[in-house]
Amino acid sequence: MKIGFDNNKYLTMQSAHIRERIAQFDNKLYLEFGGKLFDDYHAARVLPGFQPDSKLQMLLQLKDQAEVVVVISAEDILSSKMRGDYGISYDMDVLRLIDAFQGVGLLVGSVCVTMYTPAPEVQAFESRLNAQGIRTFRHYKIAGYPNDVAHIVSDEGYGKNEFIETRRPLVVVTAPGPGSGKMAVCLSQLYHEHKRGVKAGYAKFETFPIWNLPLKHPVNLAYEAATADLNDVNMIDPFHLEAYGKTAVNYNRDIEIFPVLHAMFELIAGESPYRSPTDMGVNMAGNCIVDDEVCCEASRKEILRRYLKCLCSQKADGAARDSERYKLELLLNQAGLTVGSRAVEQQAHARSERTGGLPAAAIELADGTIVTGKTGPLLGAASSALLNALKRLAGIDQEVELVSARAIEPIQTLKTNYLGSRNPRLHTDEILIALSSSAAENELAAAALHQLPQLKGCDVHSTVILSSVDSDILNKLGMYLTCDPAYEEEDRMYHKK
Repeated sequence: MKIGFDNNKYLTMQSAHIRERIAQFDNKLYLEFGGKLFDDYHAARVLPGFQPDSKLQMLLQLKDQAEVVVVISAEDILSSKMRGDYGISYDMDVLRLIDAFQGVGLLVGSVCVTMYTPAPEVQAFESRLNAQGIRTFRHYKIAGYPNDVAHIVSDEGYGKNEFIETRRPLVVVTAPGPGSGKMAVCLSQLYHEHKRGVKAGYAKFETFPIWNLPLKHPVNLAYEAATADLNDVNMIDPFHLEAYGKTAVNYNRDIEIFPVLHAMFELIAGESPYRSPTDMGVNMAGNCIVDDEVCCEASRKEILRRYLKCLCSQKADGAARDSERYKLELLLNQAGLTVGSRAVEQQAHARSERTGGLPAAAIELADGTIVTGKTGPLLGAASSALLNALKRLAGIDQEVELVSARAIEPIQTLKTNYLGSRNPRLHTDEILIALSSSAAENELAAAALHQLPQLKGCDVHSTVILSSVDSDILNKLGMYLTCDPAYEEEDRMYHKK
């Protein structure tokens, strides 16, 4: 994989910049952490070289100075709001986040429940955390939020919230997802800290959009594609332009709320430390791009992936996603992209045409080589392509049989006769298990198996929507999957995910 981003430089520069920001205040900084702290695969895809856990590794460099406050809205607890990427509720994700932070040695100081409602579900959640030694605090709904600044910044507004007791100079405020109330928690804490004579500060850490890249830079367009369902729009920061005469990129929600935030800062501290929403940020990612064209090309691919994912989701659940699709089509046009232009898509379709329209898949390896796979009596197209890719990487002739039909047939019998499956062909997880079994006696199979790490970052395209089993395995291998928005059996009403 070509590298476009210097991850080591990022870790050093980002942690140093946050230390500088802490020092600007009374050695107390509330850092609103947007985006994914763990598993930031979007950043890894558009900035090749960025590691999915980079932000966590950066925080570990500040471990002795930092503590974490996890924020969750009571409304999300009551509605059992789910994270689509993990398939778990927000309240369960709080527990997952706590385990993950504590597992790497970061201090989790407390959990704050925002929009507090005295419901049994909310109280049960608090009791569970308290029993595990995690302190919980309550922040309440404030009438007129966020526009009635005078009321919000008063004893009847932020003053009614419980003060979150913190011990470290850097307080990282994070949450399971957007809309949890991270910014409100930070500002409430500033109010209470200032009443206690502490001139604490606030900063915002989000990777995208990257403020010092052009507005229509592919990396920033890819961020718009990633948030098309939220209708986020990248904009030139007018406050930054007016204050400094310099162009900086931010997004609409931060720009729209800045006048309110500016007024709040003035009421809390007597003056605002920031002249623009860009000033509030601490993101150094743009300074760590070492090959702009590599990042541009990766971002263009990401926009295409987001568009195809939208079409497949629309096909799968029948839900109208017209506004999201139109937004993504606009971004495709702005980036000069067309569906079907990638070699991996073209090769997958060519293989399908050669087999009478049967489903096919193609994988583009790191050196640009493309291998394909077709649907057959033993293997699905994705399984076939995966096996062929491993052969190619291991230097094994494509005609060599790594897993014999004799080894596959008993698995097919198990699936169809005992487990109730209609499809006898092996999925990707099943062919990898079969390959692992063969590796014990077959040196070539073992050599192929050892190539699995080389698939990370490879594009794979299927001419039909894959099952969740296949897509999950390809994702676990770090591969970038796209599918045509079509099913193998279009005449069926029900398609198992």
